[in-house]
Amino acid sequence: MLILGIETSCDETGVALYDLASGGLLAHTVHSQVAMHEAYGGVVPELASRDHVRRLIPLCRGLLRDTGRSSAELGAVAYTEGPGLIGALLVGAAFARGVAFALGVPAIGIHHLEGHLLSPLLAKRAPQFPFVALLVSGGHTQLMRVEGVARYALLGETQDDAAGEAFDKTAKLLGLGYPGGPALSQLAESGTPGRYRLPRPMIGSGDLEFSFSGLKTAVLHLVRGVDPSAQFQADIARAFQDAIVEVLATKCTQALNQTGLTQLVVAGGVGANRQLRALLDAQASKHGYDVFYPEPELCTDNGAMIAFAAALRLRAGARTVPRDAHGFSVRPRWALASLEAI
Repeated sequence: MLILGIETSCDETGVALYDLASGGLLAHTVHSQVAMHEAYGGVVPELASRDHVRRLIPLCRGLLRDTGRSSAELGAVAYTEGPGLIGALLVGAAFARGVAFALGVPAIGIHHLEGHLLSPLLAKRAPQFPFVALLVSGGHTQLMRVEGVARYALLGETQDDAAGEAFDKTAKLLGLGYPGGPALSQLAESGTPGRYRLPRPMIGSGDLEFSFSGLKTAVLHLVRGVDPSAQFQADIARAFQDAIVEVLATKCTQALNQTGLTQLVVAGGVGANRQLRALLDAQASKHGYDVFYPEPELCTDNGAMIAFAAALRLRAGARTVPRDAHGFSVRPRWALASLEAI
C-alpha cells in the first residue's frame, strides 16, 4: 500500500510517499515559509494557511512525478489532525480528505507529536520499544514513556515556555530576528564557555517537569541597558544554550533511571541541536544507555513522519476514516497521552 503523508500544522508544507508493502520511505519534500514570515518576526497564521493552499497540489504532483508513481496507486492518505494552527490544520485535512474521498481510499488523522516521536524509527539505527522519548518541538517539551504505537505515558512536561519557545524569545532579545532558535544555536558556537552562567530551572526539583520562562527573564536582565558587542551576544547565547542543554540532558537521565529503561529517543526541532546531541551522547556512554535521533532532515516538521506514523498505525490495525465519510474536524489542542491504544 502506498501512503501519501500531508503535514500542515504550522509554517511548513510537507508531503511524502511511504510504501507500506516494502516498508520504505520513497521520497518527501518540504516547503518552508520562513522567508514569508521573516518580515513579521514570527508566524502569521492567516498567511501560513493561504500558503499551504498554494503549495499542496504542486508539491504532491511533483512528488508523484519524481517517484514515477500515480495517484491511482495510493492506498491511503494520512494528514496532521493536530495539534497546531487551526487554519493550517484545516487546509491539510480538507485536502487529504478530499483526495482520499476522490480515490475511494481511507484517510487517517495523525497526531503531530506522534509523528515526531516515531520519526527516529525511520533511521538506519533505530530504537526498539519500549523507550523514553524527549519531545522538543515548537511549544512542546515533554518526556514520555513509549511502550508501543499509541501507548504513551507522560512523565513530565514544561510548566510554561517550552525549550523551543525559550530559544526563539531569547534570540529576539539578542536581536537575531526570525527564526531565532537556529540563529541562536549558530551564534552560541562562537561564544566563550563559562563567561556567563545562567540559572538551570528545576534541574534539582526531583521530578521530570521543566520551566524555561525564568531563563529567558535572566537573559533580559543581562542585556538590559547594554550596548552589546558581537562577542557579548555570542557569550550570552552560549550561556543560554548551556543552561537549556544541561537541564534537558539531566532530566533525560533521571527519566531513564526512574523507568529502568535503557533507550532514549530525542525528536523535534531542538533535537537537531549539536550541543544537546553531544552531551546526550556523552551521558549515554557514561551511564550505559543508548540514544537515538531522527535524521537531521526529519527533525523539523515534515510529511514523512506523518506517512510513517500512519503506516505503523495501519500495521497495528488502527481504525481509519470511513471511505464515504464527508465531515471532518481538526484538533488545535490535543494531548499526546490521550491517544487510545490500538
